[in-house]
Amino acid sequence: MDIKPIRAEADYERALRRVEELWDSPEGSAESDELDVVTTLIEAYERQHYPIDLPNPIEAIKFRLEQKGQDPRALIGVIGQRTRVYEVMRGKRPLSLNMIRRLHEKLDIPAEILIQPTGRSRKVGVHGSETRLRRGGMRKSV
Repeated sequence: MDIKPIRAEADYERALRRVEELWDSPEGSAESDELDVVTTLIEAYERQHYPIDLPNPIEAIKFRLEQKGQDPRALIGVIGQRTRVYEVMRGKRPLSLNMIRRLHEKLDIPAEILIQPTGRSRKVGVHGSETRLRRGGMRKSV
């Protein structure tokens, strides 16, 4: 077993090829142990060099509802009444801490996904440029 750190893309590619070679190793063998170590190194490299952003909370809720064969009406009583559900699902109202807790409990959505900002869009002016408030009035940015 000649294991080395993964420092560059070439090392990463070599480690992936080694995993393919070791994939069907018998459980408890030296090759199986090597497979565990190499996959751990690959995961660490990927976490650092290929991070995956967490999904938008509203998209995560929609996805979970779709998985369960439900629609947003299933959220009535979980995050509030019909109007509240509509506002949240349209991005007009942020999730409160109590909503996050109930969604986590009822839909098993990880809390770290639900606590993110929903990414509400910025206001866009008539000509497609963002409008910002400044001391002394409005200003269009280019």
